[in-house]
Amino acid sequence: MLVDLLQLVGGLALLLAAGFALVQGAGSLARSLGVSPLVIGLTVVAFGTSAPELAVNVTAAIRDQGDVAFGNLMGSNLANVGLVLGTAAVVRPLVIQGVLITREIPMMLLASFSVLVMGLDHLRGEPESRFDRSEGLLLLLLFCVFLYYTVRAALGGHAADPLVEQVAGRRLPSFESALRHALLMGGGFLGLIIGGQLTVAGAVATAEALAVPESVVALVVIAVGTSLPELSTSVIAAWRGETDLAVGNVVGSNIFNLLFVLGVTATIRPVPVPVAGSMDLIAMVVMAALLFVVCSVYGGRRISHAEGWLLLACYAGYVAARVE
Repeated sequence: MLVDLLQLVGGLALLLAAGFALVQGAGSLARSLGVSPLVIGLTVVAFGTSAPELAVNVTAAIRDQGDVAFGNLMGSNLANVGLVLGTAAVVRPLVIQGVLITREIPMMLLASFSVLVMGLDHLRGEPESRFDRSEGLLLLLLFCVFLYYTVRAALGGHAADPLVEQVAGRRLPSFESALRHALLMGGGFLGLIIGGQLTVAGAVATAEALAVPESVVALVVIAVGTSLPELSTSVIAAWRGETDLAVGNVVGSNIFNLLFVLGVTATIRPVPVPVAGSMDLIAMVVMAALLFVVCSVYGGRRISHAEGWLLLACYAGYVAARVE
């Protein structure tokens, strides 16, 4: 049991370190080739914060551990909204001014609802609910449309947007040569592969030792571990007063998880919806809808301290209900 837990924790630690190395190497290499810092922020950084989820899910798909892949994705998106944004709002109320955010939150809600519809096959008379390869390819197509639309809008004259100014103004650490950047990227990819293997193997063994479903271990332990990059980024951004970036980091990561990570995973191998998985899908949509209501309707583009505690309480309550 102890060895399994150490393997799980070690795998998560390696995933986080590898994801950081990948972001640094890819960002510096892209900048050295003349790529806009804004494009780097909207693509490379978004990919890097979701790289742990991608590594775990691809590994789980290859190993035919569909419950782990499903639990990791649902848990990550729930943790991003409830744990990450809730914590960031407790640190500092999140005032949302940017056009990008007010546009992308409805996109996240739409992506969440689309995944919910795809994952409830049994309501349409199918014997088993799952995300098959055709749905995976459809999600990847939607991701390409989203990425094109986002980058084009960001480069199309929204210089006054606070989020654009914050992302465009960021500078990733530079290195002396393109070779060093490439080696760092290679090391990051290798670390993700090894970390994914260790994490999935440790999660499966831990689930067996505790006699709990693999999806629950993935939903709670792996998901929180792979969401640590989003947690650190958003909390630091909130502490610095970059509240648009704190929310944008979570919203972009959730869209990336649903459209790209789930799309890649389902394309490699269909992802079955486990027992009680329908509850996870519904909870994910409810949390996305709650964020939309708080930011766009009730809260007036603002997440207060009290609403941050509400998000944290909703997340903690659901996790407690699923663990019991």
